[in-house]
Amino acid sequence: MKYTSTEANKLLKTIEARIEDLKNKEKKSSSFNAAYSEDPEKLRPEYDFHETQAKINKLEADVRTIKYAIHVFNVTHSLQGFDGMTIDQALVYLPQLSARVRKLKDMAAALPRERVEEPYYRSGVIDYVIANYDIAEAEKIYLEEQEKLKNLQLALDTANAGETMEIDITL
Repeated sequence: MKYTSTEANKLLKTIEARIEDLKNKEKKSSSFNAAYSEDPEKLRPEYDFHETQAKINKLEADVRTIKYAIHVFNVTHSLQGFDGMTIDQALVYLPQLSARVRKLKDMAAALPRERVEEPYYRSGVIDYVIANYDIAEAEKIYLEEQEKLKNLQLALDTANAGETMEIDITL
């Protein structure tokens, strides 16, 4: 069946939740307490060891299949407008670019000469932080990089919601 990356990730979360539910149910029903005077057969919860293991194994195999399909999709699909950059590369580039934009934003917001708040233990001494770069240039590059970040995020959104991959699992 064909899935977008977004759909595949939602399917993955659903299957992982099913596995967690099965494991929790197994934990509660695979053993039980009974008082000496009680009949254990009347208290025994429903539990089939082999059936539960088979269900968990099947769902875990589905998780592997989905994660592999997403991985292949991410390393083989290029983002439009980013010179052949794959989705996988973009996922590495995204936090790098985000950090660069944050740094440039701070640099663009600086004053050419800014007075430092003096600590209470120093009196009469005035310190300044002086920008050792062209603030206007920093602002220009900040705006360019911010636009690049926005376009990268949009390209990822478009690829994840628009392009499909084949995932062969039965639910």
